[in-house]
Amino acid sequence: MAGLFPATEYPDLLVGLDGADDAAVYRLTDDLALVATTDFFPPVVDDPYQYGAIAAANAMSDVFAMGGEVMLALNLLGLPADLDTSIGAEIVRGGAEAVRRAGGVVAGGHSVVDHEPKYGLAVVGRVHPARCLRKAGARPGDDLVLTKPLGTGLVTTALKRGEADPSTVDAAVESMMALNAAAGRAAVAAGASAATDITGFGLAGHGLEMAERSGVTLSIDVEALPLLPGAWTLAGAGMAPGGTGRNRDAFGPRVAGLTRLAAEWSSIVFDPQTSGGLLIAVAPGATDRLAGELAAHGVLAARIGTVVEASDDVGMVLRSSAAAG
Repeated sequence: MAGLFPATEYPDLLVGLDGADDAAVYRLTDDLALVATTDFFPPVVDDPYQYGAIAAANAMSDVFAMGGEVMLALNLLGLPADLDTSIGAEIVRGGAEAVRRAGGVVAGGHSVVDHEPKYGLAVVGRVHPARCLRKAGARPGDDLVLTKPLGTGLVTTALKRGEADPSTVDAAVESMMALNAAAGRAAVAAGASAATDITGFGLAGHGLEMAERSGVTLSIDVEALPLLPGAWTLAGAGMAPGGTGRNRDAFGPRVAGLTRLAAEWSSIVFDPQTSGGLLIAVAPGATDRLAGELAAHGVLAARIGTVVEASDDVGMVLRSSAAAG
């Protein structure tokens, strides 16, 4: 599809289908560009308000991953004809309040009849063209920082199967509802060289996108990966969603080190995340500043590895500092 819209014909489209990133970026002036993205999906939790808030946080995350700020959003809603109207109202209320927390407003939208509920947003934000973050740009020597724990796919799968502990679900819901706004601002303030949000392709898939577009390899210490409460146990119990296998098939050939690690790590690094955190590449001299900015806003700052020189067809190397010790 990228060939239909050659970049040379649209010089103000700074980020589009050529080298697609987390969101599209269109320059209006030397100091202002629009960021646009969209995302929606079926329910991942039972509570309609929480579902709406999670879907909205997930959709807005692409704007934050580009270093932008949310301005407005449009609802995208599909509901069964026989569903109680109060449920739909709670879904959009959850989404609207999440957008309000981000400093934006829901300005409209569109709904259709669908056999299964689906909800999300089309989001418009703003960013300074010179401060726009990209997946490309990570440099050898950079530190890698992750801003949310992993394991949402494992927890929501256990929930669907009726095998999730309530406290485990609560922790996952809190993480998924949390916005990446402060993380995006902190990344810009620290001069991050690259960033992306971790969603459906999991840490491995989105990490590989950063590695390939930057021409580097990511070296990840699995012992440093932050996990949701119960995620390790659920991985061992086989609670991986279907997307884990698809991610493993698609990205596994470019991930080295899996065979030397416990099987649970495979379920975790390929686990499709809903409203996951940002993966940020930052110069080592700025890591402390980034961590301080994140901590000041109550955001996780887990240093999970480093960027190294590109290595053949391998975009990610998984290692265990505990095993090395």
